Amino acid sequence: MSEAAPSRWLSDWKAGIAIIVLEIWICVSLISYFSVITKRATELTISSPIVFLPLIFIIALNYFAFVYTDIWKEYVAEFDQLPKRKNRIGSWIVFGVVLFVIANLIFSFYLMSQIDWSQYR
Repeated sequence: MSEAAPSRWLSDWKAGIAIIVLEIWICVSLISYFSVITKRATELTISSPIVFLPLIFIIALNYFAFVYTDIWKEYVAEFDQLPKRKNRIGSWIVFGVVLFVIANLIFSFYLMSQIDWSQYR
């Protein structure tokens, strides 16, 4: 996605940020599901450990996997060598995973909205 953008400037950073956002959305949906199952309201602030520690872990993991090393560029070169049909199938799989993460987040928020939180505070 970031390679096909009008500007290829800092494309590795743009791709890394997109991955970080998806990972954060997965964490937020897990926290939402936990709140729904346990019926306990969870306050999400940047200074709380439930937010701060996974955020630091996600950012550090992505930094060392994508920015610090250039190994990912070898994988991109390998995928560029694949036939168009396989590349298209892979693109649809990635698109499906991204849609699943977004739908999962929306569904977790929907479940949270169905609970009368005033009973549990």
